[in-house]
Amino acid sequence: VDAIVGCSSSALLLRYIIKVAGDTVNQAYTQEIKNYPNSILISTPAGHLPCKRVFFLKWSPDKDDNILRQSVIDFVSNSVQNALAHNFTSIAFPAIGCGQHGCSIGIVVKTLVREAKNQLTIRNIPLKILFIIEEDKQNIYDEFCKQVVALQALPVSTTTHQLPETWEHSPTANNTIRFKLNINTKEYQSVFNEFDKTMKGKYTEIIQMERIQNERQYLQYLVHRSEFKKRLNIETEKLLYHGCPDTAAIAISEDCFNRSFAGVNGTSYGFGVYFSSQPTYSHT
Repeated sequence: VDAIVGCSSSALLLRYIIKVAGDTVNQAYTQEIKNYPNSILISTPAGHLPCKRVFFLKWSPDKDDNILRQSVIDFVSNSVQNALAHNFTSIAFPAIGCGQHGCSIGIVVKTLVREAKNQLTIRNIPLKILFIIEEDKQNIYDEFCKQVVALQALPVSTTTHQLPETWEHSPTANNTIRFKLNINTKEYQSVFNEFDKTMKGKYTEIIQMERIQNERQYLQYLVHRSEFKKRLNIETEKLLYHGCPDTAAIAISEDCFNRSFAGVNGTSYGFGVYFSSQPTYSHT
C-alpha cells in the first residue's frame, strides 16, 4: 500500500513497525517527536516497509463509548486526509484498541468500517482501504467480516445533500473555491451584521468578504452534523470565528482545518483548533 498507519499510543505496534522499518524510520520518528511533541500525526519515510510513507497517529482509548467512537472516527479521518494530501491511492489501518488496550471490539471495528465507508462516500475519491489484524485474533477477524457484511446489507440512502442556495453553480465555478460577495446581498449583510455587533470601532474597513465553496468538505460537514444531532439529540450548531493569516486562510479553504498544526498559536485549553463565538476574541 501507499501508506501504513501506526498508533503512537500502542507501544507494541510502535516498536514492531520501527523494528521492521529500520533505522531510517526510527531516526525520522525520534526527530519529529522531538521537534513536534504535540503533533497529532507524525509522517516518516517507509524504510524497509512495502509502502511510500508511514503515518504515526496519536490515539487514546477511552472507557466512555461515545468518546471512544469519536476518537476512532478522528483516527480514520485524519489518516485519510493525509493520504489524499500525498495523492496516495491505498492505505492500511491497524485494528486499534483491540489488543493490549482491551477496548470494545464491537464498537472499534464497527466504527472503523463505517467511517472508512463514510470517507470513501463523502470524498468520492478512489482509495483502497485495508485493515490489518494479528493472525491469531480470529474473533477480531470475524467481527470485521460481520460489520462489512452488515454495512453492505444496508439499503442505499435516497437522501440527497443539498448545497446552499447562495452557492454559485456554473461551468466556470467548478475549480473555484473562493467567491467574492456583493455588498448588497443578504448573505453579505447577514455576516456583516453579526461581525459588526462587537467589532464596530475596532476596524477601519472591510476590504472584501468571500464565500468558501468546497463541496467535498461541506458534504463531510453535513455528515458530522447529522451524527452529532443523532448522538446528542439537541441542536449544537453555532456561528464561530477563527482569526488567522491569509496564507492559512487559503490552506483552510482548500483542505479544511489541519489539526496536526494544533498548538502553534496557543494551548490555553489543550491542543486543538480554536474558535470563538465573538469575532473580537479571534481578532486579538
